[in-house]
Amino acid sequence: MSSQSEDPYQTSNQLTVDPADAAENKVIGIVAYIIFFLPLIVAKQSRFAMYHANQGLLLLIVCLACNIVLGAIPIIGWILLPIANLGTLVLTILGIINAANGQLKPLPLIGKYTLIKTP
Repeated sequence: MSSQSEDPYQTSNQLTVDPADAAENKVIGIVAYIIFFLPLIVAKQSRFAMYHANQGLLLLIVCLACNIVLGAIPIIGWILLPIANLGTLVLTILGIINAANGQLKPLPLIGKYTLIKTP
């Protein structure tokens, strides 16, 4: 029994992208990792920009959660906090590289979740 409604993230590490959309919105996709809501204002109709806005929002939520939770735990949390922040920095750099290369590649660990619907 095969399922036709499989999650595209499980069947492939990379989704297909329209080359014209990627070329036109590459800079917005890159900036989405720093200011996630920019594509929501500037490029609402771009699947590429909205995908990277979703990834940027996920990174922001993970970073905030790590800082709040680990910052509240004395000693052990304070030791783990810089490691968690370094991890989110690495994920941000990976996302920026993916956007710069015009790819819709999900980030490791968090990339399979969707908070912002793409057109």
